[in-house]
Amino acid sequence: MIRIGITDDKMVNRKTVSSNLAGAKDMQIVLEAGNGADFLEKMEALTPEAQPQLVLMDIDMPVMNGIEAIAIGTVKFPSVKFLVLTVFDDDEKIFEAIQAGANGYLLKDDSATQLIEAISNAMDYNGVPMSPAIARKTLQWMKSGATPAAAEPQKELLSEREIEILKLMVEGHDYKKIAERLFISPLTVRTHTSKIYDKLHVNSKAQAIQVAHKFKWV
Repeated sequence: MIRIGITDDKMVNRKTVSSNLAGAKDMQIVLEAGNGADFLEKMEALTPEAQPQLVLMDIDMPVMNGIEAIAIGTVKFPSVKFLVLTVFDDDEKIFEAIQAGANGYLLKDDSATQLIEAISNAMDYNGVPMSPAIARKTLQWMKSGATPAAAEPQKELLSEREIEILKLMVEGHDYKKIAERLFISPLTVRTHTSKIYDKLHVNSKAQAIQVAHKFKWV
């Protein structure tokens, strides 16, 4: 039985996906979330055995979007596969999702059969399923040797000061050194670090650094 998670801010969309998967006897929906932050919080509350093995992730959501959630989720839950399920087929979104670590990119107007086949492809054959329109665009990139223009790094999750501290953490500085560099107290550095961990839904320096690299903050 494949455990599935659905993250979409609209309940009607989650119900549609649930209905589309109802015909697959080897798939079970074990998690539903309304945005990226909600997804990460619900994942943390589950044991590894109860967590979804594959998550269908929308992109455009409030609080935390799907690109951000995938970038953090692939660090926090490396065994989980993420398939984008969205209405967006523009080059920039596709490229951002792939950079974040998405295992596939599907469009919401794909049929139920296509969705089920995509999930099976990702889980059974470690494939990278894509809707035909997305696959054509990706093939064009490969043929031309070009990729879409990189988007600005998403820094709205953290304040400027938190980004500064995270960059110094990446450089290997401890709390005391960071405090000296920024002319603040080590206690203030600890407070900022705690906020960084909370906002990124991580619990270690190593995970925070991985997320920083994914978002190209450093």
